[in-house]
Amino acid sequence: QVQLVESGGGLVQAGESLRLSCAASDRFFSSKSVGWYRQAPGKQREWVAHVSSGGTANFADSVKGRFTISRDNAKNTVYLQMNSLKSEDTATYYCRDLNTGVWGQGTQVTVSS
Repeated sequence: QVQLVESGGGLVQAGESLRLSCAASDRFFSSKSVGWYRQAPGKQREWVAHVSSGGTANFADSVKGRFTISRDNAKNTVYLQMNSLKSEDTATYYCRDLNTGVWGQGTQVTVSS
């Protein structure tokens, strides 16, 4: 069973940055499309961004221009760089292997204003 492990969350002030990591146990991870999602308390999980195996990325309007995605195929890891964070970005962030549907366990991001 492929496992995904997110890390990099934390507590930051509004306007600061964080980089989340999604590390996979799958040696074929570089050939997978990967999505990032988030879930705030009392809200449904929402799509944030995804990146194809070829590196093409798409972002939700709410994060476009502030978040970027990159991947290090040698490390089987996808990164979500989050800049200019806002209080409304506070949520648990999850990555997902879009080919298998496997989810990570999530990492908490809290942005204080």
